[in-house]
Amino acid sequence: MTAVEEPLRNVSDTALWVAIYRAMESERPDALFRDPFARRLGGVRGEQIVARLPRGRASAWPMIVRTAVMDEIILGLVEREEVRAVVNLAAGLDVRPFRLPLPSHVRWLHVDLPPMIDYLRAGIGQAKAACEVEFVPVDLRDPSARRGLLERVAAGPTPAIAVTEGLLIYLPESQVADLASALAGTPALRWWLIDLASPKLLKMLTKRWQPHLAAAGAPFVFAPASGTGFFAPYGWKEASFHSLWDEANRLHRAPRGSWLWSLLGRLMPRAKREEFRRMSGMVLLERA
Repeated sequence: MTAVEEPLRNVSDTALWVAIYRAMESERPDALFRDPFARRLGGVRGEQIVARLPRGRASAWPMIVRTAVMDEIILGLVEREEVRAVVNLAAGLDVRPFRLPLPSHVRWLHVDLPPMIDYLRAGIGQAKAACEVEFVPVDLRDPSARRGLLERVAAGPTPAIAVTEGLLIYLPESQVADLASALAGTPALRWWLIDLASPKLLKMLTKRWQPHLAAAGAPFVFAPASGTGFFAPYGWKEASFHSLWDEANRLHRAPRGSWLWSLLGRLMPRAKREEFRRMSGMVLLERA
């Protein structure tokens, strides 16, 4: 393995990092999901990142739980609410339409920067998706390009859901607000599925990974003190909150020693216990 100065070189490296976590889960006999492309897409570079980051392998569980829970939410909406379109923003190396049992009539928009899309398509080869997939090269920071994308969404089948997995934490509040407003202004998008960190969790993550993330130009920055209330002025309300900790215990993917934290949690005052639950979670937002 070739040595590198920094585990992460740029924000795109984070996709390789998370792909290796998906590969680790996929290779378990009791896997919560199976991503047949993850090991290939993560590659040697992804293995290097996991090996060199502090507690790299031990930190896989939050990303694994996040992926599994978002799988459940998306499939649930498709079944119960007859969602017809999924708009996956900054999709990275996500291959959900190639591994989830989605109905063939669902339209899946995989949106990311052109180099990332090219890398993904080369990695999956001629694989067939369960539903209709469109790869859409867009820089979401470009208002004009984003507007064109949302016009395309508005002209497609409805209802639709936007997904931003592992994206918002890298964005300043002003950019999250702009994105929230733009998505809310697209009537076809009834839901928005996100993951959200609290300021307390951000502080913990900063101690562990921030020097490496900052060196790659991808520091963690977004963790609103108001939680899901941050999105209310921009047209979104919380439909459901899925605590990362609760879900990790439900799915048997909590870290070692979790029993002690669970015990301490039961001894906390109710308000503190709820604060702990909401340190991190997967959130389904609905247009207000």
